[in-house]
This record gives sequence, structure tokens and C-alpha cells, in this order.
Amino acid sequence: MSKEIINSFYIIGIAVKTCNTDGTAAQDIPALWGRFMGEQLENKIPNRLDDTVYCVYTDYESDFQGPYLTLLGCRVSSLDEVPEGMVGKEIPAATYEKILLEGDISGEAIYGAWGKIWASDLNRAYKADFEKYSADKCQAEIPSVEIFVSIK
Repeated sequence: MSKEIINSFYIIGIAVKTCNTDGTAAQDIPALWGRFMGEQLENKIPNRLDDTVYCVYTDYESDFQGPYLTLLGCRVSSLDEVPEGMVGKEIPAATYEKILLEGDISGEAIYGAWGKIWASDLNRAYKADFEKYSADKCQAEIPSVEIFVSIK
């Protein structure tokens, strides 16, 4: 783990309001991924900066046990053109704890990593947390995903 200060940035994609404690997130988030990949929505996002896909967790009503918004999309240069059916969000500048997940980057491994984060003593800010899926890292000999957790 390492700390990083990240400036604010914009994401456009599709979103779902979900919750961890009632089991809906375990259904909602894979369904969101299925739709995003199945409909190739990354190709419909205007002003996209690159092919990296972000899975953002934001608009927390309390903490990881309360409802929050999951936004799956790409980083863009502006929110001037948000296609119908999509959501645009500014991810606030914050200090993040960066966690590198290497090897198994399946959905189960990602969920396991979040389980460890939830059980950790990180002083979380609950502004926005995200996973960053870049093609070069996901398709490397040893695949990896970066997880960023906003901290105080």
C-alpha cells in the first residue's frame, strides 16, 4: 500500500445505487459490468481520455455498510456531453491509499480485497473509492488492478 494525492477528474459511464449489507452489491455490480462490456459502452463515451475503465464507489450515505453509488465508466476531459442513460461525475481531489492486486484479478479476488479493506483500520474519507483497469496491466503476464481508497 502507498499513499497518493490525486487531483479531481471526470468519469462518464453507467451507474447503480447499491448496498453491501443486504447482498444487492454482489448482484448489482457484476450485472453492471455485464451490461458495460456486453454493450461495449466504453465506445459510446464522448471525450474519453483513454481506454482505462474505472469502477467508482461514491455518494456514500454513511460508510461501506450503507447505500452508495457504483459508477462504471471511463475518464473524460469534460462532462459537457453525457449520453442519455449514462451518468457523469466529478471525482473529488483526495488523498488515497493505493492497493495493488496482482495475479488473480477475477471478481471474487476484487471482492476479497474489498473485504480486507472493510476490515482494516484505514481512516476512510468515503468521498470516492475506485478500481482502475488499464489494458496493459490487466493483460500483463502477471495481471494487476489498482484499488484507490479515499482516506482522511
